[in-house]
Amino acid sequence: MFTIRRGMVFSSLPPDQSALLGVEPQYGDAAEKFTSAFLKTSVPKLGTQDLEDVLLHKAVVMQFARQKKMKGKKVSHRGLNARERRQLKVFELKPEHQKYELFLPLHDLWKQYITDLCNGLKPGSNPQMLQQKLLKADFHGAILTVVRSKCPSYVGTTGILVQELKHIFKIITKENRLKVIPKRNSVFSVEMGNFVTHIYGSKFELRSSERSAKKFKMRGTIDL
Repeated sequence: MFTIRRGMVFSSLPPDQSALLGVEPQYGDAAEKFTSAFLKTSVPKLGTQDLEDVLLHKAVVMQFARQKKMKGKKVSHRGLNARERRQLKVFELKPEHQKYELFLPLHDLWKQYITDLCNGLKPGSNPQMLQQKLLKADFHGAILTVVRSKCPSYVGTTGILVQELKHIFKIITKENRLKVIPKRNSVFSVEMGNFVTHIYGSKFELRSSERSAKKFKMRGTIDL
């Protein structure tokens, strides 16, 4: 904030400052018109007479007249809900992708993942420690075999787990067929090196992300 006097506003610009700023000094009526126009732009709410009164009696703050920003529609970053995901078929595996050999690299990655998770799967490993780790493990890529089910036609089905939902496992068989197996009332076996794990599907009716944060009771959930 600074005080502007009329004589200072209409005084001529020194030659050295004119050269530095790259402007030509104006005199007489041209200088007065330029100053009046500049003040109207800088203080747009005041008229000519009001500007003169302010310059004579008050200190003013010089500022640029900023253009008002146009308010646009806010973009929502909300994710898709369950109905929208179903409509877009986000989780559906296309027929051309339902091939067993396409998921063999995923199975190799899962074997390495489960070995690292269980500290090497050594013969002397503590079964209770393995149980606790496997309860929260991700089984995408594991080869599952249905050993017991309420529906006899599911028994003996073997394939790579390609998708786990809250109530079902989706596995791809060697015959390139996608099988949907309900978790409830089903028991699955999983081979991990020299170990064979039995998963009771009724105890796994959670999404894998939810299961990793849940505390389980150890009794009768997984057999090694």
